[in-house]
Amino acid sequence: MFGMGGNEIFIVLAIVLLLFGPTQIPKMARGLGQAMREFRRAQREVTDEVTRDDAPKPPDPNKPAS
Repeated sequence: MFGMGGNEIFIVLAIVLLLFGPTQIPKMARGLGQAMREFRRAQREVTDEVTRDDAPKPPDPNKPAS
């Protein structure tokens, strides 16, 4: 992952634990998860809007042509 081995990841996680403490890490992870969900929801809405078929309605056969 990102060119890092197991030892490097462990060191980074240990530094994060020392900087933020064990009580803040779950709060940060929860906030990150909520942000990712919101981003995915917004991305899905934009994709749906772009790919939505806006076909023109066929002319009404009961309405006289002008």
